[in-house]
Amino acid sequence: MNTTNITNYKPKDFAELLGVSVKILQRWDREGTLKANRTPTNRRYYTYDQYLQYFTCSPAGCMDFVSIKGKSKGMRKLLKSFKTEINPSAEQKVRIRKTIGTCRFIYNFYLAHNKELYDNGEKFMTSSRFRSWLNNEYLPQHPEYSWIKEAYSKAVTQSVNNGQTAFTRFKIPSLGWVRIKEKGYIPTTKDGYAIKSGSVSIKADRFYVSVLVEITDNRTADNSSNEGIGIDLGLKDFAVVSNGKTYKNINKTARIKKLEKQLKREQRSLSRMYESLKKGGTTQRANIQKQKLKVQKLHHKLDNIRTDYINKTIAEIVKTKPSYITIEDLNVRGMMKNRHLSKAVASQKFYEFKVKLHAKCNENGIELRVVDRWYPSSKICHCCGSVKKDLRLSDRIYKCSCGYIEDRDFNAALNLKDAKTYEIA
Repeated sequence: MNTTNITNYKPKDFAELLGVSVKILQRWDREGTLKANRTPTNRRYYTYDQYLQYFTCSPAGCMDFVSIKGKSKGMRKLLKSFKTEINPSAEQKVRIRKTIGTCRFIYNFYLAHNKELYDNGEKFMTSSRFRSWLNNEYLPQHPEYSWIKEAYSKAVTQSVNNGQTAFTRFKIPSLGWVRIKEKGYIPTTKDGYAIKSGSVSIKADRFYVSVLVEITDNRTADNSSNEGIGIDLGLKDFAVVSNGKTYKNINKTARIKKLEKQLKREQRSLSRMYESLKKGGTTQRANIQKQKLKVQKLHHKLDNIRTDYINKTIAEIVKTKPSYITIEDLNVRGMMKNRHLSKAVASQKFYEFKVKLHAKCNENGIELRVVDRWYPSSKICHCCGSVKKDLRLSDRIYKCSCGYIEDRDFNAALNLKDAKTYEIA
């Protein structure tokens, strides 16, 4: 099977995928903002990796996308995403669910159809060919699937375009005016912002809208006169900063423990319902769906609390305007293999912290340094520089033979601040 068509796009298809014109793609190619690849016959094409590079967004949806050169010198235009919760009407909820359900069906149908073609030794069907075949051949012959055309056409197109990916982005259907739960989170066209695209998502029966907005980047950061800081992440405390600030582990608070206890109770109740199905029944029973929603809402609430704590921690750190921030390249995958620590490591969300800190540093002109994971930040004496090789995980106070005594994590943060070997993120 020829798999090159799976991830390669012609300029016209790639421009449609990004929501820009072919002329803009040509200009970006000349300026070097988004260089096109060339075939042996000098034809331009783009890869799916370039599509991901253009649309790189953090789970929270507050991250720079790509820099675009403006017409005036010294002015940059950024594409930035914003996400907030909406409160759609009952009719709009039905329309959103219908569109997302159709996109899910089309996504799976696209993969199943290509798998069938591959099993029969036929050529892989690209996105444009599949859409043409679906509308002109398949739907006229199968009128029972005519409900597919009721969904927003661009959402269906986007689902097919993302057929070979592990995720799907759904474009906003034409819902009309939708009430936003809280004002002020999303820039509007009244303020002079250009909204490029948007998507609607559902999580735990709550509806969210994400929009991609073009903004002018006029901020300049002058942090050269300030000192840098080192951040040591851990399980006892979430983060220990070299300036003396300690951010506690939020998972040890009474609020989180109470919610986790409630989650266990609801999960046991759901498990008993599934156990009763062995005697006969369906998982689509109303009671099971209600219980699943209870569990989803608790998971969502815990996730929101932890994410909010990370956002506030990063905002407080960045407000100090350090010249650089140094963190450790933690081996989170290896830590997750420890069955005694895996739950605690997962709930700390170290990767999300790193991604969001990187975005904030880029936004504020702060250099983010990443030290190698084998750097012995905890074992080095910040006073004399000697390495204490026999330091154990249970040793919370660092004691050196030179007489230096300090908290283990704070000592590590100081060593990270003064690290000489690092990579710039």
